Amino acid sequence: MPSPALEQLIAQLRALRPPDLETRGLDPLQVRRALETFSAAVTPGLDVREVDLMRDLAPDDPRYDDEDAVFMPAEWVVPRGADVTQRLVYLHGGGYVAGSPRTHRGLVTRIARAANMVALVPDYRLAPEHRFPAALEDARVALAHAFDHGPDGEQPATRVVLAGDSAGGGLVISTLVAARDAGERLPARAATLSAWADLEACGESVVSRAGVDPMLPASLLKGWCRHYLGDIDPRHPLASPIHADLRGLPPLLLQVGDAEVLLDDSVRLAARAKEAGVEVTLEVFDDLFHVFQAFAGALPEGRAAIATIGAFLRA
Repeated sequence: MPSPALEQLIAQLRALRPPDLETRGLDPLQVRRALETFSAAVTPGLDVREVDLMRDLAPDDPRYDDEDAVFMPAEWVVPRGADVTQRLVYLHGGGYVAGSPRTHRGLVTRIARAANMVALVPDYRLAPEHRFPAALEDARVALAHAFDHGPDGEQPATRVVLAGDSAGGGLVISTLVAARDAGERLPARAATLSAWADLEACGESVVSRAGVDPMLPASLLKGWCRHYLGDIDPRHPLASPIHADLRGLPPLLLQVGDAEVLLDDSVRLAARAKEAGVEVTLEVFDDLFHVFQAFAGALPEGRAAIATIGAFLRA
């Protein structure tokens, strides 16, 4: 049975859901405005440092002299007392069309505090202005940066981990696969929250949980997929890592709610990882919805889940 706090929150989320969500949710600009309004609260007393990460563009690249193309905005979240050599790279969700370091600052802060780490959150490029693989390229830049740079500048890391929610969760797995294939350094561990790992939306829960999840309308998934991929096959293994070769990845923690449309993405991803010999832990939370951890301030279940993430990342 859901706790009273959970029942109250679900009722509030349903009441806030606009009747024309299915239409407005396909407009990236409206999704961005809604997400900024809904979740961009600043955590009091938080040390946030904005930085620019440099993309590795060849001199003959037509974008080489374009500062907006060369530099990617990002921010460091620095909890009081955190070890600045232990670094979390966090990839925000938003269906690849929305979201930013600002919208996820509260969630990232809680995870960073639980892990006693600083967190680097890249403001990766969004679709449809920047389609696949732009977000993946930016995620790899951020991961590589964290190994050699902290919030105080150039400084080697003693530990780097990776985490993300929703589209950012799928991007976590794609980033690991791409970095492995390129011979780049891999993080010690990685965690996903309600990962969107199958952009084709073939999971049974996309249908069975469509009327249950108060956060993520299943009807929007295919539209966001088109914005992100264009004409690219949604089964591309770096777009939908449910189809990727997962051998050689670091230990994974996959958290997902039992009442969300993306339940099967994490369940199938965990099975694929286990088959590939990856150390993987799957946590399915009864009665909980898409990225419920973002509501840890109101939900004891969210606080417990984040405590588990923190312990896993620092283990």
